[in-house]
This record gives sequence, structure tokens and C-alpha cells, in this order.
Amino acid sequence: MKEKSNNVQVIIYVILGAFTFSTMEVALKLSGASFDPLQLTALRFLIGGLCLLPMAVSGLKKRDVHLTGKDYGYLSFLGVFCICVSMLFFQFGVMYSNASTSAVVFSCNPMFTMLFAHFLTEEKLNKRKLLALAISLVGLVIIAKPWDMAPGNTLKGISMSLMAAVTFGLYTALGKKSIGRIGGLPQTSISFIIGGIVLLILTGFMGRPTFGGISMANILPLIYVGVVVTGMGYLFYFKAIELGSAAKGSVVFFLKPMMAPVIALVVMKEPILWNTVAGVVVMAIGSYINMSGNKK
Repeated sequence: MKEKSNNVQVIIYVILGAFTFSTMEVALKLSGASFDPLQLTALRFLIGGLCLLPMAVSGLKKRDVHLTGKDYGYLSFLGVFCICVSMLFFQFGVMYSNASTSAVVFSCNPMFTMLFAHFLTEEKLNKRKLLALAISLVGLVIIAKPWDMAPGNTLKGISMSLMAAVTFGLYTALGKKSIGRIGGLPQTSISFIIGGIVLLILTGFMGRPTFGGISMANILPLIYVGVVVTGMGYLFYFKAIELGSAAKGSVVFFLKPMMAPVIALVVMKEPILWNTVAGVVVMAIGSYINMSGNKK
């Protein structure tokens, strides 16, 4: 009975995580008109990281882990790379392409994690993983359709969304070196907070707004992308992993490409194009092949 209850909870967390992450691009696109892109990226990850902090501290206590200066140094590196590089690519990718397109392109980041993990960890590539990667890349080309782009999509936007997926995949692979000891939630929370603070400081030095421009008219979208998308989204994701496994948690990224275009259609009236559907199907096949190797 306990195992059945756990499975039900995992399913609920996976669906909640997938739905929350699927609203991300639409929320960022709607919020982007009120905020500077660097400001929005810095604030949402700072807010999200702070939301996760109480559970992160609790997780460290349960593991009886005491972070050292070396740990904080590595977490700072991860945070700066993720927020100041990968998530800036992502923010600009959302700005210069349709929300549904950027969502689907970014969802292929687990494939790039798999590729980088081959060189950085003991998780080596095999024929199944290479096949999954190749199929997913074909799906990306179908979605981007560079020879005849859909209205709202630009080469700049799709390229930046792809760079976001590649660099986030690298961030995740780099994080595998410390996540086993520190834990996913503490590592994510602390790296997000540090990365958000660093980007906020850089934003100020560049003469861009940091906390300026925030008003009652636009604070709700900021709270949504910070607390709900970034904070609760990652909480649902890690809860699915905690109660199930990493393979079950990764189903979140399997569902997101299917949910995001529908949400973009309902909220922003973005049409669901044939090549998006075809590309999602091809990417889903690649994701399934990749996950099928983790049946245990």
C-alpha cells in the first residue's frame, strides 16, 4: 500500500512540475514587457532560490552535510554559469521566438546533459543514448524549420533557446559532481541564490534597472515566475525524484514539450503548427528511448 501511495504522489508531483514548467515561457514572455531581461532573470532566480532555501537547509541537516569554502566556491561557479549564461540565453530566446517554440527547444536539455556527462562523469554514452540524441536533434530541426520559419520565430531566438538548452545541459552535468553529497534541492537553491545576486550586481554595474520599475501593476507576474515557476516548479521536480527516482523525475521534461504549446495556444493564441507537433513526437520518441534504459 505504501509503495502504491508513493507512486500516486510521484505522478502528482510529475504532473504539477511539468505543468508549472510548461507555463514558464508564456509567463516570461508576458512579464518581459515590464522588466529588463537581465533584471527579470536575476530576480526570478533569487526569489526562487530563497523559496527553496528552508527545505535546502533541512535537506543538508538530514544528510549531515556541512558545506565548506570549497563547496561554496563550486556552487558559486555553478550558479554564475547557470544564471548569468544559460538562463540569459533562455530569456533572450523567449523574447525572440514564440513561447511554444522556445519551450520545446529548451526541453531537449536532458539530451545535452547526457552528452556532457559522458566526458565529465562515469555515465558513458552507448548506442541507445546516441540514437536518442540523434533522434532528438532531428526533432529540433523539424520544430525550428529554418528553411521556412513560422511568424514569431527568428533564427536569433531559436539559436539562443538552443544555446540555453546546451549550456543548461552542461550545468546539470557539472552539478553531478557534487549533487550526490550535497543533494539536488540544496545545490539548486544555493546556486540559484548566488547566481541571482551576481547577475543583479552585474546588472547594476551595466546601468540597467535592478529593483527599479517594480510596481503593484507588475509585481504579480514577477512573483509568479519567481515563486511558482522557479521555486515550486523545482520543488515538485525534486519531490518526484525523492519519492521515485531520477528517471521518474525526468518525465517532467518528457511532458513539458507536449503541454507548453497547448498553454501557449490558450493564453497567447499561438497556433499549434504541424512541424511543432511532428517535432514533439520525434523528440518524445528520442526521450522514450533514452528513459527506457532506466527501467529499474
